Amino acid sequence: MRNAIIGMITLLLAGCAVGPDYVKPQIVSPPSWRIDYQGAANLADTAWWEQFGDPALNTLIETALKENRDLKAAAARVDQFLGQLDTTRSQFFPQFGASVSAARQRDTETGPVPRHSTTYDYYQAALNVNWEIDVWGRIRRASESAQAQVLATEEGRRAVVLTLVSSVANSYIVLRGLDRQLEIARETEQAYGKSLKLFGLRHEYGTISRVQLSQVESQYEIARQAIPQLESLVRQQENLISVLLGRNPGPIPRGRTIDELSPPGIPAELPSTLLERRPDIVQAEQNLIAANAQIGVAKALYFPVISLSGLLGTASADFSDLFEGPSKIWFLAGDALAPIYTFGAISGQVKRAEAFQHESLYQYEQTILTAFREVEDALVSTTKGREQMESQGRQVKSLGDYARLSRLQYEGGTVSYLQVLDADRSLFSGQLSYVQTQTGVLTSLVNVYKAMGGGWVTEADRLTGIGPVVQAAGPRLETAAR
Repeated sequence: MRNAIIGMITLLLAGCAVGPDYVKPQIVSPPSWRIDYQGAANLADTAWWEQFGDPALNTLIETALKENRDLKAAAARVDQFLGQLDTTRSQFFPQFGASVSAARQRDTETGPVPRHSTTYDYYQAALNVNWEIDVWGRIRRASESAQAQVLATEEGRRAVVLTLVSSVANSYIVLRGLDRQLEIARETEQAYGKSLKLFGLRHEYGTISRVQLSQVESQYEIARQAIPQLESLVRQQENLISVLLGRNPGPIPRGRTIDELSPPGIPAELPSTLLERRPDIVQAEQNLIAANAQIGVAKALYFPVISLSGLLGTASADFSDLFEGPSKIWFLAGDALAPIYTFGAISGQVKRAEAFQHESLYQYEQTILTAFREVEDALVSTTKGREQMESQGRQVKSLGDYARLSRLQYEGGTVSYLQVLDADRSLFSGQLSYVQTQTGVLTSLVNVYKAMGGGWVTEADRLTGIGPVVQAAGPRLETAAR
């Protein structure tokens, strides 16, 4: 009899899991990027931010990876789903429990069977067990889904790491760009201030008209009014970086100027590598796997739930006899609960699970398309931005010559001061535009690394002091997979 029961359980456990097995979707990726960029190198697996050569930036990124609240919250979400996985996979095994009860009862004296005593005590102590036999694979599918959700949240955490490093680097570059613009504005304001004093003396002695003095005053105020605006932007940028660092708003230490930063090279990555290296794509696929497994969980509801239950303990009306041999009790049973007609309750769950799987598939495909676009945009912005910056650099040099020569011609009496004003105003605007383009080129390069993903995320993850969270739970995931 015992061998027959063991054989039956083994046969039941060997049953197939209902529902579709996951098949990775066929994704057609472009053979190469639309823009041909030079100087590409295998840099995607390195800590690329260190190539800027700015110790202050390195320190900011390391601090953010240890203290950022969003990253800590993402790690906590992984722990939540690990707990859910433990709960789900526990259904693979028998569930043991214990019960102890003591009661005093009085029966009626007017019943059909006369009793000598209508009041008596009852004591019971027992161990019980319940075990659902996973014949149709419901628990296996649920465990498969829970495991995929763990992996998805882990990739979500890695996506936070990717975004955080990129955000700190970009925010720091923008800050140094604003610092440079503020420096230009202050230098220009000081130069215009000296000119204003000189022209004030000339007006006082009657060598120039009030009109010319007003022109100089207007030029001075243009530079002066740019300073508080840039100072405000600098403070706001410092506050943004402070929050990324997990701190209250405050000053941010500086290192190299924006002109001294050494931009890293462009990583030599192919479009197909994004499917494996970008956390958001891997996360979307794990969500698809989880949704696919939920179809099996829903379809298993069509079949009987087979379970074993048992009890072993003692019971007695006298507590002193509770643990004596004659007080022993036991119970062993097998149950099968099958639906007959549920008026669409189960079919509705199946339809819902299938529709959710379709939604997850489309989201996975959309994530891939978005990733391709982001890389293309970042590459175009970087390469074309460099061309623009080189052109603006030449323009600023020409504007500098124009302003210098115009002033000399004015002093020589060959041109009016309007030409000097125009030259100075154009130079000031050109210098600010050049720094803005320079900032945009560097941030676009950071966005290339963000869009391509890569092994550098793992390098950054080592600095968090948190993860990878799932790596520590490897044995639990492997057990659940079995």
